[in-house]
Amino acid sequence: MPNKDKLKFFPVSAFTLIMGLVGFGMALKAAEKQGVVPIEASPLIYLVSVVMFVIISLIYLMKIVRHGEQVLAEFNHPIKLQFFPAISISLILIGTASYGHQYAAAGLVWSLGSGMHLVFTLIILNEWLHRSSFEIVHSNPSWFIPVVGNILIPIGGVAMAPAEISWFFFSTGLVFWIVLFTIIFYRLVFHPPMPGKLLPTLAIFLAPPAVGFLSYVALTGDLDNFARILYYTALFITLLLLMQVGRLAKLQFTLSMWAYSFPLAAMTIATIKMQELTGVKFFSLISYVLLMVLILVIAGLIVRTIVAVQRHEICVED
Repeated sequence: MPNKDKLKFFPVSAFTLIMGLVGFGMALKAAEKQGVVPIEASPLIYLVSVVMFVIISLIYLMKIVRHGEQVLAEFNHPIKLQFFPAISISLILIGTASYGHQYAAAGLVWSLGSGMHLVFTLIILNEWLHRSSFEIVHSNPSWFIPVVGNILIPIGGVAMAPAEISWFFFSTGLVFWIVLFTIIFYRLVFHPPMPGKLLPTLAIFLAPPAVGFLSYVALTGDLDNFARILYYTALFITLLLLMQVGRLAKLQFTLSMWAYSFPLAAMTIATIKMQELTGVKFFSLISYVLLMVLILVIAGLIVRTIVAVQRHEICVED
């Protein structure tokens, strides 16, 4: 396929790769602080993430300039629309991960990502309300992506913005997570199964409670019963997702499989935090297992993505 056609079909979902890489770096950083990882690899992962974000952003900007009609088609697509906030979430994650190294730059990137995410959330929810073409079968766990970004913002926001801003985003994300969880679970149980290429998005079920736990603890500075509810909800979903491994392993590779990475990273960080707050050794064991699985998943995704690029399986028409 000519390069211009490759650009034409470059997906906005490619930004989930950045979410996975930065999440992986943050998980490594948390593990390094606990002495679980003997070497400091997180700075390298952050650097790679920033470079990849710049590359993917430039490619997508070229697509906007040269193939604006395809970008509009993605925006009008009932499923692809939900991946646009992955752009702002990537910025939020990069800003949060950079805090402590480059304070001014981190605050600027975090603020840009947070503002952009608010705009994305308002636009997408407005589309949900008024676009008549949406049907229940269009809903899937990728619809959590706009919500996850709002819940994520306070993790960095507690250090970079007034507390009320973080509470605003956390409250918005938490309430809409509960609403969407009900809708999407209903769709999965009582309507036809999702297409195979969307099955990896099941992992996104894990992100809201895991990220919610981290944000809530960051906001309150304490492990109370509500924090426990969020963590143990995430732990139960982890076990439920474990039962899907057989089905997911049989799927042909698509970029949507990067949806595995960020939720798993969030759960790994949440478990490390739970061990830190409780001192219970059982959480150390769980966090170690999750970290090993995360490393294998990231390595597998990187290798499989490179192979897919070489085989021209990426950036093809649906």
